[in-house]
Amino acid sequence: MPPNVTVPSSRTGFAGVYPILYAFFDADGRIDRTAMRRQVEACIAGGAAGIAVLGLVTEVHKLDTVERREIVDIVAEAIAGRVPLAVTVAEQSVRGQVDFVRGAEAAGAAWVILQPPSTKGYAEGEYLRFLGAVADKAGVPVAIQNNPTNLDVALTNAGLIALHRNHANVRLLKGEGPAINVARLIEESDGAFDVFCGHGGKELITNVRSGCVGLIPAPDVFDIQVRLMALLTSSRPDDEVQAEALHASILPLVTFMLQSIPILLAYGKRLTARRLGLGAVHQRVPDLPTTAFGLAEVERMSRSLGPFATAAMRAEA
Repeated sequence: MPPNVTVPSSRTGFAGVYPILYAFFDADGRIDRTAMRRQVEACIAGGAAGIAVLGLVTEVHKLDTVERREIVDIVAEAIAGRVPLAVTVAEQSVRGQVDFVRGAEAAGAAWVILQPPSTKGYAEGEYLRFLGAVADKAGVPVAIQNNPTNLDVALTNAGLIALHRNHANVRLLKGEGPAINVARLIEESDGAFDVFCGHGGKELITNVRSGCVGLIPAPDVFDIQVRLMALLTSSRPDDEVQAEALHASILPLVTFMLQSIPILLAYGKRLTARRLGLGAVHQRVPDLPTTAFGLAEVERMSRSLGPFATAAMRAEA
């Protein structure tokens, strides 16, 4: 059976570890449905509280709209209602985002994560108007992805709080920045958002201590992070010490992968493929060329971690 994960209290009911899936392609450059479904099964068998798609890890900017919808449909069908699905929406117009949100809802998404449009140079109020207009048309809870490191447009705490105040279904946040900044947002908003941290869980312990309810990482070591979250949110006094040790054991790997998005896609995807038991990884250009040393590190990491648990293995445990 999956581990019995205890998660922080959540106003929306969404919390815990939501691995955001890689986009796997076949040798002809199409979405690899088998690999996508295998990711889903590994995430559920590994105790993920939910599954997310179409973020930077899913190489959303290398996918056309048809492919994005295809991934949502493949993953939703594979999940079959067993855990919640969160869908990132990155279309560059209000109408495009509204249409995509409605498609995600129809497929079974439990909540959506809106990215601000990537065009820089406008007053913050214009981005708030954009996101608010989309949120008003959504029939599910809405999160905002605020990632000053990797997205072209980021919002201030005051702007995020205004979005929540003016649009009641903006109730979650994918807060990806230094833990001290995320903690300040939680404090200034009086806990109005259920905040999921990111950046691979590099600061997961600090994020949870500050009030984050969950983590949205790449799948690389999500199963270990599920155990880590369970320890962090346990009431047993020794579990926090174990959580610190477990986090320290994966921190070098997380740091290796998080040097840049291209490095994560080049090596993190291959690590996940090995843990899933997949064959060759077919990348889309532009892509970061791998090195013999980097691939040797992936091989070493995969041997150390072992394969992801399967549903059958969990049933026997």
